[in-house]
Amino acid sequence: MRILVVEDEYKLADIIATKLRSEKYNVDISTNGLDGLNNALTEIYDLIILDIMLPKINGIDILKELRKNNIESKIIMLTARSTIEDKLIGFENGANDYLTKPFHIDELIARVNVQLRSNINNNIINIGDIELNLKTSTIKCIKSNELINISYKELMILEYLMKNKNQIVSKEQIYDKIWGIDTDFESNNLEAYISFIRKKLKIIDSNITIKAVRGMGYKLEV
Repeated sequence: MRILVVEDEYKLADIIATKLRSEKYNVDISTNGLDGLNNALTEIYDLIILDIMLPKINGIDILKELRKNNIESKIIMLTARSTIEDKLIGFENGANDYLTKPFHIDELIARVNVQLRSNINNNIINIGDIELNLKTSTIKCIKSNELINISYKELMILEYLMKNKNQIVSKEQIYDKIWGIDTDFESNNLEAYISFIRKKLKIIDSNITIKAVRGMGYKLEV
């Protein structure tokens, strides 16, 4: 899962990102409100950790803009403001959680885990005849009862395609979601991962297909 940290104190943002990466999350950092908003609008983030006091655009205005654009990412607000009125403003505008500074990093991680667990029902995603287990990194074909292990990157790509089934997902969207917005990534590497996933779906005799749409991207179909 991918997380965006929008925090102008780079040292704090780096501490948060380092801890999240140790928990196996993919993390990007924005150090001002404008960059944070632009990155968040890409819709590639499962969760956003959003400071309120930011240069260029403050966190509340970012929150409002994201919800106005139907961005469904979970959002945890960070701020030094601790009054109930400040918290209510955040919640009324679509924040999922609120943590005041200073905070213990382990508490933030616990809150992140709670928010992201609520996105997943028992770590299982079902599409067509396959069952993707996010916890064990396996694909199971319900029809054939065959089970196969997949790599972490294969898991993330397949999860993203499954959540966007029957929609064309561009290569750029996949790069941004799986490897990050500023990643320098070769197209043939993505094609190799897609090939690996296709082979594993075939091994377990699934009716799921991943179609390449020329000049556009990929589409998962049942």
